Amino acid sequence: MRFLKIIALGCAVGLPVLGAAPARAIDLHLVPRPDRVAPAACRAAFTFARPLTVGAGFDPAARTELDERWRGLGLAPVATGARPDVTVVHDATLGAQGYRLSVSGPSVRIVAGGADGAFYAAMTLAQLPQRSASHWRLPCVAIADAPALRWRILSDDVSRGPLPTMRYFEERIRTIAAFKMNGYSPYMEHVFLSPTDPLPAPLDGITPAQLHELATYARRFHVAFIPEQQTFAHMHNTLKVERYADAADFPHAFLLSPNVPLSGEYLARLVKQELAAVPHPPFFHIGSDETSTLGQGRTADYVAKVGKSQAYADHIVAMDKLIAPSGARLMLWDDGIENDPGIMALIPKNAVVINWHYGASKTFQPQIDLIAKGGFAQMVSPGANNWNEIFPDLRVALKNENLFIAQGKTSHVLGLFQTVWHDDGESLFEATWYPVLYAAASSWETASVEPDRFQADFPHAFFGVDDPRYGSDVAALSDALTKLEAPGKGYDSTNYLMWADPFVPTVAARMATADLRAVRLESEAVQEHLLAAYPPLHRNAAAVMFLAARKYDLIARKFQAAQEIRDYYADAVAHAGQPHSPTIRDLYWCKYWLWELRDDYEELAPLYASAWRYEDRESHLASNLERYHLAARQNIVRADALNRAVYESYVPNKTLPPFETLVTP
Repeated sequence: MRFLKIIALGCAVGLPVLGAAPARAIDLHLVPRPDRVAPAACRAAFTFARPLTVGAGFDPAARTELDERWRGLGLAPVATGARPDVTVVHDATLGAQGYRLSVSGPSVRIVAGGADGAFYAAMTLAQLPQRSASHWRLPCVAIADAPALRWRILSDDVSRGPLPTMRYFEERIRTIAAFKMNGYSPYMEHVFLSPTDPLPAPLDGITPAQLHELATYARRFHVAFIPEQQTFAHMHNTLKVERYADAADFPHAFLLSPNVPLSGEYLARLVKQELAAVPHPPFFHIGSDETSTLGQGRTADYVAKVGKSQAYADHIVAMDKLIAPSGARLMLWDDGIENDPGIMALIPKNAVVINWHYGASKTFQPQIDLIAKGGFAQMVSPGANNWNEIFPDLRVALKNENLFIAQGKTSHVLGLFQTVWHDDGESLFEATWYPVLYAAASSWETASVEPDRFQADFPHAFFGVDDPRYGSDVAALSDALTKLEAPGKGYDSTNYLMWADPFVPTVAARMATADLRAVRLESEAVQEHLLAAYPPLHRNAAAVMFLAARKYDLIARKFQAAQEIRDYYADAVAHAGQPHSPTIRDLYWCKYWLWELRDDYEELAPLYASAWRYEDRESHLASNLERYHLAARQNIVRADALNRAVYESYVPNKTLPPFETLVTP
């Protein structure tokens, strides 16, 4: 692995060495890595024997971030001093987000192009403390840095099940800010609790007051809060409500018919209320993806009259008229344009096209070029590949993010719009920090971020530890996912495999070639490490990694157990009634193996509930927990059926029923 070595030849990277004495060689593991770093000489390193002091005017959000991280590491939080150790000056030539950071002993100097740059300098400072034996020190360095992309936004699906609590919304915002992302966009279908249209939202939905509170909180941390409200497709949770059913293209379906007055009236109220809660955001995202049924159902005559391109564009224009008075630029997904590039001639040129592609493609340049040729600003939108997964599919996510963002930087796109989705309502956001922060680093740094280098940096930057096993834990989880899914076809995601019945022959056949033992050994190694020591920072993310490892272990074990039960039962049948027969033993083992699976599912339920409650509101948790109880019950029913086979068939008659009659639901 290649580390960020700061050596005495640091002047070669373009910064002067501060002082005459040679600098000590050190390793820094920063995320993102600064553009230029050089060593600096200092008489005595700052060792946190006392608090580092800042001036009374120091950015309070930066101070909050420093205190949160340093307290977690056991270091003294910053203090206010009349003659502060940290000084901040401004130099507009550095650009609004650029900065220089110099550390020479207790003296820390920040030169920033603006308030954003000063904040980002403090975020680098937050990660600088290095542990040496039992002591901490600030390395003496000189850093110059600025982002490669102007916007680095997290798009966060809060509509498919997991709906963050206000506390966790704020933690999420602080965390992305700490890693130099500057936009947060909650993806909303029906979760906004409109004062005039409350029925579609869950009972614990996001109120206007909460939306306003989050926008204010984000602004404090130099993060733009960008409402992302679906306005076209993905509207079933609204259209299932009878009051809005006449706006659906098909009965209670998916697409909001743009030709029905009810649609426009509803959207006008919704958008205006969200803009009142979040006044003057830089962007407002109207969704408008996956409109495949436009021109069918209730929209058929309308589209036949005006044409599909115009029908789609008319919706975009109507939304822009609602949004424009706020000063926000309209955002929309790009798939409609990719399917019909002619739409670009019909929609406002100030719209920002969000170019989303989530696969490990060989290139994304044609898609980027298409939008650029249309004259539109765009953001590249890779995905965390966490949807339907227990832990993100990093083999795809990192390839997707690496290349898409690199080609976006080369093409001078407006920014990054990193997505996290929760399609089946079961995945946890805390599992996604690794791909999210990889994208954050990739969009900040000028060069591509090498995955092995990021793996080396991640434990220190995120968990606050120098233990490389936290990086190898992530790699092991990714490898376990690959081994579980590689034999399958179609939609055999890990969340599906978690609940798939191992006694169904087609499912068992798909998993027959999986290296279940290797999956279990990798998963057990992760569990063993995390049980030994949880990190000082982001402990719940580590707990979710443990939960993922436990789930992978159970998936592999249940397919092992199912085959072993089949084999033991076959052995029981083959030796039924013979002298010294192992039949009773085999049947008991079959029952015990099913009890084992029963207990494993029930043991996981409270772990999952705890992880959910750390980040999300109660709505939807009960339906997810029911899966654990149903899986446990299924194993109880099968164990009872085997018990009856022992005492009602074998003991009195030395016969056994066909195996499938015992395990068929």
